Amino acid sequence: MTLSKDSESRSPAVRQLRLVVEAEDYEAALAFYRDALGLPEQAAFSGGDGAHVTILDAGRATLEIANPAQKRMIDDVEVGRQVAPKIRVAFEVDDAQATTDRLLSAGADQVAPPTVTPWQSLNARFDAPAGLHISVFQELRSLQERESLDGFGTEEGRQADAGTDS
Repeated sequence: MTLSKDSESRSPAVRQLRLVVEAEDYEAALAFYRDALGLPEQAAFSGGDGAHVTILDAGRATLEIANPAQKRMIDDVEVGRQVAPKIRVAFEVDDAQATTDRLLSAGADQVAPPTVTPWQSLNARFDAPAGLHISVFQELRSLQERESLDGFGTEEGRQADAGTDS
């Protein structure tokens, strides 16, 4: 799907991506994501019958849509085998190794250590509280530097390149 010039100039219809996760051990999950991973608390609410929710600020949100072949390729590069369920949550961090050390100390199960990917990020994988399979990643090059890498670009750019191949 290609966006028209008119739709590119309009305000986005979605203002925020909020991932809602049920955690059997709420306190442990909160300590892991807020304290160990470092997501600042934005708001917290409680209700009757012991109901609690804490909203953590995860910075800018994106939704990454991958076909099955891409998901397999990412697992192969980062872990060496197929491990991720249909949903994997990825957090960009400034220092993947230091974050890995903190998350391991906080009880995460390491699936793969920090690994340099072909798209020039340092990625580590974990099974984390609340049943999430997560990645932490550190960009090793700027977006502009990565745009010159083979296979990196936008869907619009790939479609334009496909049109020039014929």
